[in-house]
Order: sequence, then structure tokens, then C-alpha cells
Amino acid sequence: MALAVRTPRFQPRPASISVPAPPASTSLACAGGAAAAANARPRACAAAAVRASPFTEATSSSRYRRDAWSYAAAEGSSNSAPPSSDAAAAAVAAGRRDDEIALQLPELRRLLDTLRASRGRGAEGADGGGGPGRVALVGTGPGDPELLTLKAVRAIEAADLVLYDRLVSNDVLDLVGEGARLLYVGKTAGYHSRTQEEIHELLLSFAEAGANVVRLKGGDPLVFGRGGEEMDFLQQQGIKVEVIPGITSASGIAAELGIPLTHRGVATSVRFLTGHSRNGGTDPLHVAGNAADPDTTLVVYMGLSTLPSLAPKLMKHGLPPDTPAVAVERGTTPQQRTVFALLKDLVDEVKSADLVSPTLIIIGKVVSLSPFWVESSEHDALKIESSYANEAR
Repeated sequence: MALAVRTPRFQPRPASISVPAPPASTSLACAGGAAAAANARPRACAAAAVRASPFTEATSSSRYRRDAWSYAAAEGSSNSAPPSSDAAAAAVAAGRRDDEIALQLPELRRLLDTLRASRGRGAEGADGGGGPGRVALVGTGPGDPELLTLKAVRAIEAADLVLYDRLVSNDVLDLVGEGARLLYVGKTAGYHSRTQEEIHELLLSFAEAGANVVRLKGGDPLVFGRGGEEMDFLQQQGIKVEVIPGITSASGIAAELGIPLTHRGVATSVRFLTGHSRNGGTDPLHVAGNAADPDTTLVVYMGLSTLPSLAPKLMKHGLPPDTPAVAVERGTTPQQRTVFALLKDLVDEVKSADLVSPTLIIIGKVVSLSPFWVESSEHDALKIESSYANEAR
């Protein structure tokens, strides 16, 4: 059983559980949609046609159109026009990270000088009457711009400079004021446009120059977003930092699919894990033993690469192989693709669907409470829920 197309907004459980029809622009990757819906064993299917990513991928041409101001066309030239977005994207696609930074530095220095001059500060940052600016770490949620808080929207609209990550959607960037500058500082596997240390220095330099700096992060800044590191660094330098929380992917995506992260008689707690080992290992934080709790909902961020290692370890440590699970690519956006499967089948089904980052993984009995967890009939689904409740008693 499973389904995955662009999932509609959560709605009450229908009289009979069925696979929603895909939009006209998509098609199901699994053959025999009706047969799959009637099959009680979870199986995965996925949208075959996927539109362009809503996120600011490292080689996105729209990204370069937005922050092309920061590229100088020739070394040492301050009057030349910036290179085309295609040329900049090609440089990044070729992996020339050093070239990209070198192209940006002259324009970044000019912007700093302009900001210092407008605030009455000298070229070296000597105080000329203007106080330091401030930095806001703003969470943008999992992708849907309607999930932004009002406080986040106000901060974005008031920014002088916006440093944004890969998982900030283009719809969110559309809210940035016309007079503000945008600078991409995103990271993806194998490519970091800026190191974390460079991001720290950029935030500090522009704040010291008096700018109102907004640091946009996907999800919540303090949930696997390294917001704590940036906040600590800036506060040690005397810069005022405001954290504006965002809806973390676990909450936004679970709500989209109608999955309660906790549910009386089914799941008494929820645990967030990162799928990335700090030292690049294949066992995320070596927590599989403690995480294998049937009464806990497990949410894995950035877990595609380590899922083949994590899933067997969870089962080895006692998590039942028939535990319901779901993997969600680009959750809450029009490009969302979803794979439902039992834990024992999840790795194969995710691989078959060819999901890509960003993908969130939810593992736990609560997944079967989603109206999109397709069982042979509503009666069977309700029976499963009832059995969970009886076990809890």
C-alpha cells in the first residue's frame, strides 16, 4: 500500500480510504493504482513527473538572477557588469567554489563600504556615530510560504541584507524588499557555497557595518539549522541577535499528511534525529539502539544517505519490521512526493521511487493514522488503531 503524488492539504478521514487522483501534470510511478489501493500490504508509488524544485538549489538559475549583484565580471573591476546567471551557474556546476567566492568578494567589499558610509562609519569600521546593526535568525518552515509567521514576514520585509540557505523556497524570497540585497550561503551534499566560519564572518561584518541582517533558514533555525552556533558567535562579538522560530519540517510535513506525531495509546513521545553523522560516518549519531522504541515516533532529518544503515539497525534493536513509515520529498510544496511503506520495505521503496534531498522520514505507528495510509478498507485501518490502543492498556 502506499501512495505518493502531490499530497493535498489534510482533510478528515473519508468514508473509504482511497488513493487521491493525481493532478493533471503528474502521473503515478506505480502501475495499477486501483490495485495498489486494494492491497493491504504497504507498497510505494511516486509521482513520475516532478516540476522544478521550489528551493534555491546550488545550480539554480533563479538563485543567480536574485543575487547576481554580488558577482564582479572581471578581477579588480568595479565597473563591469556581473556575469550572466548561466555562466555563474556553470562555474558552480563545475565545482569551482573558490572561483565563486573570488567573484563575489570585490562586490561584497563595496557593499560593506556603502553601508558603513551610510551609517557614518569609517572604512575600517571605526565608529562615526552609527551603532551596530542586528541579526535576525529567521525560520522559513518546510517550504510553503503560507507557513511563515507574521514576525518572520515583517523581519524579511525590513531587511537590508538577506543571507539565505538552499532550503529557503523561492516564494519566500519573493517577500524580500526590492531595496534589499540577497546573498546565497547554502550547503548541499558535496558543495558548500560558504563554510560555516565564513557565514559567521559575513554576518558579523555586515552587522558591524550597521546593516539590518536577516539570516533565512529552512524549517526552524534551532532544529538542525546550526542557528545556535551563529547566535553564540555573534553574541560573543557584541551583536544583538533575534531568533524568529519557524515551523520545523517534522511538524509541517506531519500536519500536511494528517500524521499526529504523538497520539494517546499509540505514541507517547517523539524524537528528532539528524541523518548526518558529524564525522561523516554511516550510523547517524550511533543512536539506533536507544531510538528503537515502538511507542516513540522517530523523525529523521536529512536521512536519505544513511537510511540503508539506520533502518536495519532499528530493526536489529527491536523495532518491529512492520512498523509504518513514510519518506517525504520537498514536503508542503507543490513538488511534494511521498512514499509510504513498512520499515522492512522502506529502503527498497525509497530507492525505487528515486527520492532526492530534501527528504524527511517519519517512522512509527502513528504513520498508519494518516488518511493517506491506504489499507484494504477503513475497517482494517480502524482495527489497527484499536489494536494499538489495546496494547497501550
